[in-house]
Amino acid sequence: MDGPPVNDCCSVCHDNFNLPCQANCSHWFCANCIMRVWHYGSALQPCKCPICRRLITLLIPTEAALRQRHEPEAHQVLEKIEKYNHLFGGGPHSLIQRLRDLPFFVKRMLRELMDPQRSLPLVHRTRMIFAMVLTGIYVLSPIDILPEGMLGIFGLLDDLLIVVTVFLHLAAIYRSALVFRHGRT
Repeated sequence: MDGPPVNDCCSVCHDNFNLPCQANCSHWFCANCIMRVWHYGSALQPCKCPICRRLITLLIPTEAALRQRHEPEAHQVLEKIEKYNHLFGGGPHSLIQRLRDLPFFVKRMLRELMDPQRSLPLVHRTRMIFAMVLTGIYVLSPIDILPEGMLGIFGLLDDLLIVVTVFLHLAAIYRSALVFRHGRT
């Protein structure tokens, strides 16, 4: 989605979204509201999502919110979002956090790869497509580290491990592109 659901509201202020931001857990908040949640807790660590309690390591404002940057109040809030992303957007803290963030980043990355209006840098786009093609070739090829013919269902473990590893790598590349894009706007 390019913005929050139409009939939804911010779960913090229970009002219509003002400068909507999407967290890495896929939930939407007003930029000012989620910054207040962060300032209410420890400013030295990322805040937890008020809905699902996962750590928020990245906040992505909508394009419409970014277009309001010239307004003084919006400018201040978006600078706070940039600071938050700079502090905590470098990457998730654990493998569990990376696996939890994987569906969010893969869904968003695939949507951006298919949309000609999006401007993912060519280097990132090329690396992602190359990794997906190589993964597809490996998974579909009869040559495996653990052959399925001899080991049965256990032979699929190497294919699964390769796919998960590649998607974790792709999510890390895409996360760095988002942090770079939204950290310098």
